[in-house]
Amino acid sequence: MRLSPSLLSLLLLCAIAPMAGAVEPVKTDPALEAKVVEWRRDLHQHPELGNRETRTSALVAEHLRALGLDVKTGIATTGVAAVLKGGKPGPRIALRADMDALPVTERTSLPFASTATATFRGETVGVMHACGHDAHTSILMGVAEALAGMKDELPGEVLFIFQPAEEGPPDGEQGGAEEMLAQGLFTDFKPEAVFGLHVFSTLNAGQIGVRGGPLMAASDRFNIVVKGRQTHGSAPWGGIDPIVAAADVVGTAQTIVSRRQNISRQPVVVSFGAIKGGIRYNIIPDEVELVGTIRTFDEGMRQSVFAELKNVAEKVADAHGATAVAQVPDQKGNPATINDPALTARMRPSLEKAAGAGNVVDPGLTMGAEDFSLYAQQVPGMFFFVGATPKGQDPKTAPSNHSPEFFLDESALDVGLRALLQVSLDYLNGDVSG
Repeated sequence: MRLSPSLLSLLLLCAIAPMAGAVEPVKTDPALEAKVVEWRRDLHQHPELGNRETRTSALVAEHLRALGLDVKTGIATTGVAAVLKGGKPGPRIALRADMDALPVTERTSLPFASTATATFRGETVGVMHACGHDAHTSILMGVAEALAGMKDELPGEVLFIFQPAEEGPPDGEQGGAEEMLAQGLFTDFKPEAVFGLHVFSTLNAGQIGVRGGPLMAASDRFNIVVKGRQTHGSAPWGGIDPIVAAADVVGTAQTIVSRRQNISRQPVVVSFGAIKGGIRYNIIPDEVELVGTIRTFDEGMRQSVFAELKNVAEKVADAHGATAVAQVPDQKGNPATINDPALTARMRPSLEKAAGAGNVVDPGLTMGAEDFSLYAQQVPGMFFFVGATPKGQDPKTAPSNHSPEFFLDESALDVGLRALLQVSLDYLNGDVSG
């Protein structure tokens, strides 16, 4: 029997049982694995901040066009999307990867470490893929190549989403998942399900973390300006000290979590990330700015914390004779990432095929946030973690995502490639048996 080139390509990547609906564990082509590593190293060495991913998106678009896909660029500034139409009728799914890096100066000894710089909030900063988005982009490029190689035998259609600004767009700009959806990403192509992954230091390489229901927290930013009256440091009674008032706001705000929320039901975090005020040792300034983040899983608790923090800021400042302008939140945040329970239960066996049943674990609730949540509000979604910390190293001691020392064990790239490919093939072929 002569095999068509497309079928031969399919069989090189995975063994498919004769009858539709049964997909055996994926075996990736070593040549493709090597490409994914090469792409990841290139992207890691040339990171770009949100809405500035021009080089990254150009590389992605060139690759997708070379695969013969219909490619759209410039979505939400630098986003790229492409559709693969299989040769057989079947479901529609979407696969998403994020492309942006962080304003972090890299402190690793990798031969391909980033030395890039950029301007962020008016300051020159180092730029690094400190969260692993270089891995996500490379993995999805690999999945696109694998699926395109089996196009004729593939049932259904796949939308590949390469998203900018997951970490948030620059101040005053729109971006990320919200902007891609606002520009009609799911208008012409409405998938039945959407899938995504994230490399994480909290798991060892070879492990996958997934759970149905809440997975990652909602993330909201706040801004509080405490206004007093400037005076000489030797005569504090001559003015109103916003520094003391702001310190009291920070301290009292801790009771929002410890005394005003039922954290036996769901966890809540209120963290202050920056305090800015004053310029000289002997001058009490006019005002102090406080910025921070709120993390929640329950929408009712989320709204309650907003109201409580605003109340604390205003009332505590007033007790000091100062005033507080509290913007809580100061911009639209990401909702909690919630995996569709039925979809996750159906696709967990696919992850077990890819990594081994003993390597798929429940990671618990994660206080980090993801704007993948916005896609999962539109259609059923499943988001999973891929371990990044080398085997034998305790993930609790490993540099975390967003650290300047964040390190990705590159074996995670093949795990992610096989997992996302397995999930895609199983869903498209209607395999629910595992």
